[in-house]
Amino acid sequence: MLERQHPEGRSKTMGTATNIDATAVNTIRWLSAAHTTIVVPVYQRQYRWDIGGCEQLLADIRAVADSDDRHTHFVGSILSASADSNTQELVLIDGQQRITTLMLLVAALHHTVLQQPGQADDPTLAAELEKVLVPASDPNHTKLRPHRAWAQVFESVVLGRRLPDHELRDSRFDDNYAFFRSQVPAEEVPRIWRGLQRLEHVAITLGADANAQQIFESLNSTGEPLRDHELIHNYVLMGLSHAEQSEIEDSFWLPIEQNTGESIASFWRHYLIMTTGREVDIQGARGVYDAFRHQFPRLHIETLRTLAAEWREYSDVYRVLMEPAQAADAELTRQLGYLNTFGRGMYPLVMHAYRDYSRGVVSRDILIETLEQVQSLLLRRTAVGLSNHRLVARLCRARAEGQGNLVGAIARITPSDERVRVALKYGALPHADYVLGRLAGVDSVIDLDVEHIFPLAPGDTWSGDGARQWADYGEDEQNSHRALAPSLGNLTLLEHPLAERAADASFPEKRASVYAKSAVPATRELVETPAWGTAAIAERTARLTADFLRIWARPTTVGIDDDGLTPILDAQRRRGWPRGWEREFEYVEYRGEHWEVPDVKYLFNRVFKRLWADARDNVTAFSSRRGGPIFEAQAWNGHWDALDEAHFLYMGWDSKYMLTAVQGVLEESGLASEVFVKYSYTGEAM
Repeated sequence: MLERQHPEGRSKTMGTATNIDATAVNTIRWLSAAHTTIVVPVYQRQYRWDIGGCEQLLADIRAVADSDDRHTHFVGSILSASADSNTQELVLIDGQQRITTLMLLVAALHHTVLQQPGQADDPTLAAELEKVLVPASDPNHTKLRPHRAWAQVFESVVLGRRLPDHELRDSRFDDNYAFFRSQVPAEEVPRIWRGLQRLEHVAITLGADANAQQIFESLNSTGEPLRDHELIHNYVLMGLSHAEQSEIEDSFWLPIEQNTGESIASFWRHYLIMTTGREVDIQGARGVYDAFRHQFPRLHIETLRTLAAEWREYSDVYRVLMEPAQAADAELTRQLGYLNTFGRGMYPLVMHAYRDYSRGVVSRDILIETLEQVQSLLLRRTAVGLSNHRLVARLCRARAEGQGNLVGAIARITPSDERVRVALKYGALPHADYVLGRLAGVDSVIDLDVEHIFPLAPGDTWSGDGARQWADYGEDEQNSHRALAPSLGNLTLLEHPLAERAADASFPEKRASVYAKSAVPATRELVETPAWGTAAIAERTARLTADFLRIWARPTTVGIDDDGLTPILDAQRRRGWPRGWEREFEYVEYRGEHWEVPDVKYLFNRVFKRLWADARDNVTAFSSRRGGPIFEAQAWNGHWDALDEAHFLYMGWDSKYMLTAVQGVLEESGLASEVFVKYSYTGEAM
């Protein structure tokens, strides 16, 4: 790896290099060395790790701490250069994010130890931790010297100093330090310290003549980064014996690859949405992989065999969804083909339903009913101009609670007949070939074109009645015709050869020489219409709309037409504090109450205070298990809010952590299904 990454020279372990020294080292010993002082140059980007990254780092450290003494954890390469010949300071070129985060973790451990009354029982631990953080010669400054723009904030966190603005300050340093303080209780400090001491990295130090920028680009641009499904594959097989790896690969992974093909990444995302009942965001490079690791933090071989058999079974289903001809019978083939009109967004829901059908858990009729209801939901929402984005996770949750709950959840977000009727009367018909084919009872539309009876761009000689030409129509009359041109009543299906003859022809010509020869019943019916204009379009739209509402019916179990509320469990968890976060929500519906809540920080505070009054046991259980956000003392600097005289709510988390905590505590309290957010225009655009 070093040869490939460093073309200027080979590491000293592989030969002689004059400008590069690359050595595998123990990370904590490297940081603890008396001479280690690291300077972050002014051109480095700001510190960006969020709590999600800290959570993963802490999980890795716990894992290596609990393994046998031979195991270590590799954290990558750290690239630095000597500041000048008169100092031992290192200028950090690559690795700032990791080193900064490790410093914050060690600082959290150090302060926890110092605040324990029994510290005298272990006099060396605080000293060992302190050696990582500060040089012996200058204990008033940290070994890591950040960019001067945020050095004061970093040192105030690591050294436990109070600054005048600490109460209201928001920074990644504060967020991540607070996370580590909350997640590592005093009794776990030795365990985490043990794991930290097993971290290793490759320390790459450049000489005066080395090209730092070229080496930095080489480190960060070597080869194509692993994709989510490749990371999952490596994670599943890592740590198994060769025989076990071969077994899992041959019996499970290869069949999954064969079933899903180029769609394997989508398969894993849809499987995780189905399994967790949560949306899996693909923003960033590893969203699906991170969700997989969170769902399956440990995979012992016996557990893995059971899970892998389930994955393979679902991949069989996934193949049927992508290739409906492989379905069990012709009607299921037809319904799955219809579903694919709308893309694959509902695959997580349908995967589970089809697997239950194949196992005999639900009947064929129930499966077909579900497929029909999903089509109605998607088509009606599209017709009235609503997004179908981020709907499927809530439906997966509802189905897990029973078929009746699923039907109710679909009904709640399916637009009413009245809204659809208005949309079809004046709006463009979505998925026109699919809709017209089903309305006409046509088995296949492959050989058919969508025909605009009144053309989208009529010539001056076009006529609807054979008497008046288009050029004779008044401006308002022309505009009325154009407005209705893409609507349901003006569309029909025609065979390809007939469609070619119909182009630009007036209605009387098409009625006699084209529509009369069509095999599509709905098209032949046009022969009975004497003239074509806005009145004829409106009459036909009303008649076809009645059929539309019957075929794509809305479940009648719930009388709510909910077109803008997002269940709290589907609210989007955004990293950091993105621009506009203070105006993310228009309002929040909390168990029938209307809250004017503009942002996630306000929501976090209000939900925890409300539940502290209404469901304290649930809040206490959640906070105890998660390590916050409620504590019995204001144990570190930051923004706190008092719940009572002996309990305090820490308000210094980042946006993603706060929303995750709100979702978690509402689930713990059994209230999540009764809380909705209404995004503002700003929130929708974020």
